Amino acid sequence: MRVTKFEHATLTLVNAGKTLVIDPGSFTAPLGDVSDVVGIVLTHEHPDHWTPDHLDRLLGTFPGTPIFGPEGLAKAAAGYEVTVVRPGDTVEVDPFRLEFFGGRHAVIHESIPVVDNIGVLVDDAFYYPGDSYVVPEGREIDLLAAPIGAPWLKIGEAMDFVLAVAPRRAFGTHDMTLSVVGRDMGRARLRWATEQGGGEFLALDPGDATDV
Repeated sequence: MRVTKFEHATLTLVNAGKTLVIDPGSFTAPLGDVSDVVGIVLTHEHPDHWTPDHLDRLLGTFPGTPIFGPEGLAKAAAGYEVTVVRPGDTVEVDPFRLEFFGGRHAVIHESIPVVDNIGVLVDDAFYYPGDSYVVPEGREIDLLAAPIGAPWLKIGEAMDFVLAVAPRRAFGTHDMTLSVVGRDMGRARLRWATEQGGGEFLALDPGDATDV
């Protein structure tokens, strides 16, 4: 399975020629070179994780592609057919197996409502928590996409999240709100956390990919 990072929180996973798209949002350029999209996962309703423009482009090229997201996302994207998923649910989207975790977005501030959020584990190998620090308890993670910068994120908490997951490999995502200096500083902190469990940290820029 090949995992490609795009700007901010957008990811694609390709296996056996089929593509799964995760969180195509407002900080991400239009996805051009994608083929045979069989599923779209939207972790929550915030626009940096989904936009109508992205969905319209994907569905225009791959009509009928199923969209999976939490209840809050389904309400926000009311014009689209969304399959609501909850923590503990599993979904088979050939050739991918998706398992969902969490349920709530990390707190930004007490004045800002906390929305639904789901983390997704793909093929028992790749994990992305959306905007949360939810750990997939009892799972050995081959590759972790770890948020590195956000209004809700404190780098020490992000380090604790990586320490708790203890992945074999990790890379930083959710990073378009950072300067280059801030991104590199965050990467260094997550590298340290990854290496404490014997793992390897990958510095992936938009368009870079790695295999699971």
